[in-house]
Order: sequence, then structure tokens, then C-alpha cells
Amino acid sequence: MEFNRLQHYVQVVTTLLVDGFVIGFTALIIAIIVMYIADITQTSHAIRRNYPVVGRFRYLFENMGEFFRQYFFAQDREELPFNRAERTWVYRSAKNVDSTVAFGSTRSLNPPGTVIFSNTAFPKLTGDSVDSQEMEIGPHCREPYRPLSIFNISAMSYGAISKPAILALSKGAKMAGCWINTGEGGLSPFHLQGGADIVMQIGTAKYGVRDQEGKLSDDKLREISAIAQVKMFELKLSQGAKPGKGGMLPGEKVSEEIAAIRGIPEGQDSISPNRHPEIDSVEDLLDTIEHIRDITGKPTGFKIVLGDDHFAEELCMAINARGVASAPDFITLDSADGGTGAAPQSLIDYMGLPLRESLPILANSLIKHNLKRRIRVIASGKLVDPASVAWALCLGADFAVSARGFMFALGCIQALQCNKNSCPTGITTNNPSLQKGLVVSDKAERVKNYCHNMNYEVGVIAHACGVEEPRRLSRHHARVVTDTGQSISLKELHKLPINAD
Repeated sequence: MEFNRLQHYVQVVTTLLVDGFVIGFTALIIAIIVMYIADITQTSHAIRRNYPVVGRFRYLFENMGEFFRQYFFAQDREELPFNRAERTWVYRSAKNVDSTVAFGSTRSLNPPGTVIFSNTAFPKLTGDSVDSQEMEIGPHCREPYRPLSIFNISAMSYGAISKPAILALSKGAKMAGCWINTGEGGLSPFHLQGGADIVMQIGTAKYGVRDQEGKLSDDKLREISAIAQVKMFELKLSQGAKPGKGGMLPGEKVSEEIAAIRGIPEGQDSISPNRHPEIDSVEDLLDTIEHIRDITGKPTGFKIVLGDDHFAEELCMAINARGVASAPDFITLDSADGGTGAAPQSLIDYMGLPLRESLPILANSLIKHNLKRRIRVIASGKLVDPASVAWALCLGADFAVSARGFMFALGCIQALQCNKNSCPTGITTNNPSLQKGLVVSDKAERVKNYCHNMNYEVGVIAHACGVEEPRRLSRHHARVVTDTGQSISLKELHKLPINAD
């Protein structure tokens, strides 16, 4: 009896499986026939027309290539915008695990432009790193700012990155003792929740500090400046990935909450003006900075990408004509190497000067006009590892900021999905089902570790160069490989003005 029942059960299951297979196979054949007819009759895609059905795999492989090339095909040092070696250092430092390597470097020292640091013959016997010291920003303000960390979190707007990402950055910044820049999207409750020092960025659309007509609101400036966590105000003129264009946030990312913070309609594309309409000249820029500083009492500067050396010279001459008190308290110098959530490829690829060219231009102008000690220089643009930050200090930077470095610390895998709502790590998406993968407490700890290890290893380089504080690195402490294969010092490559002390 039991055997007959089992036999009947097996027959039923077998029949169902066979029927299911036949139905599925038939459906597959019908689908292939439909795709075949559709492909050979359409006129838009030559590959599909010439290779019906099979040609469709091209799009699958093209899409999946973004995800798999970094694991199977790319060498450690060949990827862009960041290679595996750079990302791995950030990941390991964020997890606070051993970042030492063995056998020898995989970095080639032959290509022109390669940076090499000049070690001292007699380094200090004590320790293997040197600590940074507080540096004052805004000596003429009612409330100067004295940050300790050289390395800080660059501008990332709430909306461009997710709520858990902002929370993790804010909490991690508080633990690390660094600042976090709000980005042009305005000050959100999540920036404040972690308790970190905040740089409030004012973009061309004035999100967060605009009146009903979209103009700068003095009342809202006063309201935000009254928040103790807000330490500085940054007027954004341009950013590295899209100089001359405003920020872009797709409408699908503009939720009710984001719309309320920014003061814009929900669900509509958030596109900022190409520049501040009221700022037509260097004089207008200095007037606006002075106005914001008078109202807030806090250090005020601006962010820019240089296109040539004319702007820096014109700015310095205008400041000296007015008096040094009128100077911006800091300049955040972004680079053509900079990143963004969304920008035209023509601008990302071709517009603006890279930091290796613009940083010496700006520093030389400030030195030439005796403004270097008055105006702090904050370098930005692909500064995700200690060597890059130390190089920037050699050329005249006082601080460095990074956005994508801290995104890697949060778990970014460089999936290149930032301009969509499909970031697989939950960092640049407002999709709750994807955001759940980003655990705030865990990622905040990684943000802290990354910042601490960055400051420490910049100090390691400074110690090996024989200086007692990282900002004492100068142009003779680093060399760059030339077309001849020989290296020359940055001091020789980027000659200081005659009046430099």
C-alpha cells in the first residue's frame, strides 16, 4: 500500500515537472521568435538587426562590465577614476586593519608626473608620525574656527547621498574630530544629528538660505549661524566635475523631505543656476563674502575651479586694494579631477584645471601678494590617500577635503551609479530597500578610522621627510618625474615668487 502511494506521488511529480518544462520551453521559444521578429524589423540598432536575439547580449555585457571589470580584468594600478590599489588602501584604513604591503611596490616610478617624496637622512628617533596642530581660519571674524584635522569631509548634499550616508558621515566626523561640508543641498537634520563641526555651503540656488524669490535671505543666514555646530560658510562658485554649471539632482530623488529642506517643489529636477546671478565680478564676490561674514560672524570663503591664472591675480590685487580684512577667510580649490553625482561628460572629461596645475598657481599668487597667511587654502580633488594629501601640503594647501574617499569608507564599490537611484551600497540612492544595507553605526566607525589613519599616515610621510608638523612640508620635500625619466623637485618645477620667504 505504502509503495503504491509513493509510486503514485512520484508519477504526479514527474508529470508536473514534464508539463512545466514543456510549458516553459514553449514560452521560451515563443519569446525568442517574438524578439527575432522585433529585431529584424526595427531600424534603430544595427547590431540587433544584423544579429537578431544574440545581439541583445551586447547590452547585458556592456552594463555588467561596469561591475565586473574591477574584479576580473583591471590591474591594481590601471583603473579610473580610482584604481584598485587606491580603493583598497581606503577600505583597509576604514576597517582599521593592517595596511602594510610586502615584497615591493606595484606602483611604477617611471611615468612622467609621478611624485616621489624626499626622505631626510636623519629622521627623529621618537615615533614614526608627527601630529598636526590647530590652525586658525578667519582671524578677523567674531567667531574664528580652529580645526585640528588636516583631512575633512568635502561637500555632499543630502539628496545626492542618502539619509543613512549623511548620518554615518556626521557621526564619524564627530568621532574623528573633522568637519563635514553640507554641499549645496542645504543643512539637513541629519548633518546636525551626529554632532560634528559643519561647513555650510551656499550654492548658486541658495538652498537652505533662500527667500521665496530664491535670493539670499539674511534672516536664514542668522538662523543657521546661530547653530553652534555650524563653523564656517562656503560660497560655491564652481565644482570640479562641472565648472560653469549648477548642481543637478534628478526629480526622482527629490522627496518631500528634500524638497522642504531645499525650498523647491517635490518630484521636480533640482537644477541650480550656472552661477550666482548677483556676482558678476571679483568686487561683487568680495562684497558678498563680506556681507555673509558680517551677518554670521563666522569664517567665510568660497569654492572654485581655476581655468587660468588671471582670476587669482585679479582677486589678490582687489583684496590688497581694499585691505587684508576684506579677504575671504579660505579658498576651497577644486580640481578637474573632482567628482559629482551627475554632470555632462564633456565637462567631467575636459573642463577646468587639474589640481597639480591650479594649486601652484593659486599658492604662488597668494604668496606674491603677501596673502598666504591670511587666506587658508583647502585642496580638493581625488585626494583619497596619504601621498596625495602630503603632495598638496607641499604645494601650499593648509587642509584637504575628500568626498569620494569618504564614500569608499562608507562602502562605495565604484559602481558608477551615482546619477541614478540604483546605488547598490545605499550611499547615493533614496530607495529604502537599498539604503537598508548601510548600517549607520558600523559605517560611522569606518569614517572615523579612515580620517584618523589618513592624518596619521600623512604624518608618517612628514616624519620621513624630517619635518615636525605636516604643514611644514614644502616644495623641496617632493619631486616629480619628468619626460626625461629624471625627477626634479617641486620647488624647481613650480618656482616660488621672488618675495617668498
